[in-house]
Amino acid sequence: MAHTMNEAKQTLKTLEQRYRLLQQQQTTFIHALERTRVNANDRVKGVRNLQQVRNYLDNYCNNSTDKRILSHFLDTCTQLANLCVMLAAMQSETSSARGITEETTNLLRATNNLSALRAKYPHDVLNHLSCDEAKNFYGGVVSLIPIVLDNIREAVSRMESSQQQSCIMGTRDAAGQINRRPSATKPG
Repeated sequence: MAHTMNEAKQTLKTLEQRYRLLQQQQTTFIHALERTRVNANDRVKGVRNLQQVRNYLDNYCNNSTDKRILSHFLDTCTQLANLCVMLAAMQSETSSARGITEETTNLLRATNNLSALRAKYPHDVLNHLSCDEAKNFYGGVVSLIPIVLDNIREAVSRMESSQQQSCIMGTRDAAGQINRRPSATKPG
């Protein structure tokens, strides 16, 4: 089934709304990660990847609030990965957004190491963490979704621009072909 740019943009809008909810509950998210890390006796290392968050949820989560927020985070990441697949399928071989979607898909891989990932201005997700938390434990995991959303917005923008350029070039080609046709002569 071929997807349209409008479908992709609507999906992106929905995911941005999901992220806003997660953003409003960042403290709850961090506390859930902290509690599950304690339960897993995994307090030395930071949260490195999505597989680790999934392991905390599946094996070390003891209350419904923690389960809900960790599930919300992981579900949002899964839906973002699905959107990247949708965008990749919509692109031509020469699309200028291909590199962005590939990079973003790699960021969302379950085993990708997020430790060094840090969201930059205008995102303030790191400002809500203590310096120690931001540097050592959760900086990468809380930076993932804002960075991914930025990348997807950029990919969508490039794809739309490319589509508009193709339409303009197609119009010019059609006009050029019309102008190059030999004129018809009336039988006399």
